[in-house]
Amino acid sequence: MVKVFLGFSLSSGPEMGPEIGVSLDDEKCYCTSPLYSASPGFLPGLLRSIEGISAQFCPSALSPEQAAGRSRHMSNLALGCCYFLHESLKHIQQFDFKVKKFRKVCGKEVYSDALPHTLEKEKFPQDYFPECKWSRKGFIRTRWALADCAFDLVNIHLFHDASNLVAWEKSPSVYCGSRQKALGYALERITDQRYERLPFFIFGDFNFRLDTRQVIQSLCSSAAMQTVRSPDSNEIDKLIFRESDNDHKVVLQLEKKLFNYINQEVFRENNGAPLQEFDTEVSLFKERLLELDITFPPSYPYSEDSGQGKLYMNTRCPAWCDRILMTPSARELIHKAESEEKSVTYDTIGASVCMGDHKPVYLYFRFNPGAVKRRTLKQHCCSLQ
Repeated sequence: MVKVFLGFSLSSGPEMGPEIGVSLDDEKCYCTSPLYSASPGFLPGLLRSIEGISAQFCPSALSPEQAAGRSRHMSNLALGCCYFLHESLKHIQQFDFKVKKFRKVCGKEVYSDALPHTLEKEKFPQDYFPECKWSRKGFIRTRWALADCAFDLVNIHLFHDASNLVAWEKSPSVYCGSRQKALGYALERITDQRYERLPFFIFGDFNFRLDTRQVIQSLCSSAAMQTVRSPDSNEIDKLIFRESDNDHKVVLQLEKKLFNYINQEVFRENNGAPLQEFDTEVSLFKERLLELDITFPPSYPYSEDSGQGKLYMNTRCPAWCDRILMTPSARELIHKAESEEKSVTYDTIGASVCMGDHKPVYLYFRFNPGAVKRRTLKQHCCSLQ
């Protein structure tokens, strides 16, 4: 039985993007998901650090993309993939999207400029972006064959909420609509007729948010709202929610990039479970995508102060932005042993320490290829030097 560890990590900033790591290991599991920047000196240092990984793991497909300057060209994505395969695994194959055949994975492969044909990437069309302002959002797909079973791994980055005030205006927000459209586009591309349909895991920074209007109405149900407008434009500058008694204490102050709620514990207690009713964006795809039960607090936006690993920043409403989803056929690949505790784990890394504004999310499970129809891949395999 092969163990699988899917991990995701993200750090914010104009030069940073989400990265996915996966390790397949039959004895112990390890995953890393470093972040790639447009800085010319960043990638060489990263590669040197990878050389220190145990010799038991081979970084068989390292495909960071480094954008040239600040280019907004269609091909530039703030995404990268790093895969580690344990040396004990034999007959691992990766799909070549150009020749439409699998090839045997051998040795170490590192790509930093011209990306290989074993990786398919796409940026969302410009009219999908809020206000048609292009950024480096999109998705990357790789295809693997293990134990005669083939599957896809998709790394995705969707649009964020640019303004808390705009997100408050209606339920669901305009940003939710943009993410829904982009994710639908990605799913159509992944399952179109160009390639055989396979089970797939899709994971990354979906930027899924709680329904801002509904969650505020719940948190501030007995508070009175004060609207503060800009003297120049008369546009709403901030919303202040005050208790009707208790000396009119401020419960919540909401601005474009401020979400200052009086009690952060509500997002941490019981892993924020009472607020999951406002986490509805995944349900829009419930017929196509599944997710294991969430038993961890919202993964964003954590303080970047090294001494405040559990504290949220007062910039956005905490939400489960970082997720690992799967198709129903991929769900069948997850083996859950009745006698083994925590044979499947869906959680965050570094709950008590600073990991950046996003807590890395991972999925650990035993791979169960016998659960789906086994595929004979030999006739579709090629050897590329």
